[in-house]
Amino acid sequence: MKNVLIIEDDLEIIHLLEIHLKDLHCDVSSATSGVNGLQKAIELRPDLIILDIMLPEMDGIEVCQKIRANNIKSPIIMLTAKSEEIDKVLGLEVGADDYLTKPFSVREFIARVKAIFRRQKMTEKSGTNIASHKILQFENLSIDIEMRKVMLSGQKVELSPKEFELLVLLSSNAGKSYDRTKLLNLIWGYDFKGYEHTVNSHINRLRSKIEPDMGNPTFILTTWGVGYKFNEEL
Repeated sequence: MKNVLIIEDDLEIIHLLEIHLKDLHCDVSSATSGVNGLQKAIELRPDLIILDIMLPEMDGIEVCQKIRANNIKSPIIMLTAKSEEIDKVLGLEVGADDYLTKPFSVREFIARVKAIFRRQKMTEKSGTNIASHKILQFENLSIDIEMRKVMLSGQKVELSPKEFELLVLLSSNAGKSYDRTKLLNLIWGYDFKGYEHTVNSHINRLRSKIEPDMGNPTFILTTWGVGYKFNEEL
């Protein structure tokens, strides 16, 4: 049974999500303020967090930042009533794994949740189909797949679950180019047109953590007209 935390101040939405999450055999907890939600996230360390942006006491962006600052790697689906692109991108930049814009369909919500659980199950089995305890080494970048640990010049790099999965996929297939739609399907587990910018945001955050020069990347290269690849020359 998966543990899911809903941080949302609209009781009707909480009730609706609870019904469908329980149909997926989830144990559901909820909080109606940012402060209480953050406390519960730290205490419970759930398998999934559903996080609204507009919250009393502390907004969802700050909650997300503090969740990641506490080294809680639970996947986060962010909910926003706003349609502006900046809100969606900002949520992803501070560590959310995905987002849905209100009003959203229950079918799409369930698809996102199932995709996250599917990815977790695959990772638990043997970490993205790669031999157990394999360590990838590229110059000063070390990736321990089983321990989910990344080191850069001897310093640990903190990555979100999706950032880590992107890095493992690309680095394990150095030189192979992936378009955004393919990455969306492989890493997020769904193929919804129009969400390719989710991939772009995660690639940018990943680069900001491992690249010495964002303007001239060493590890994750852009394949113009296609997508991204890991530098096969390292």
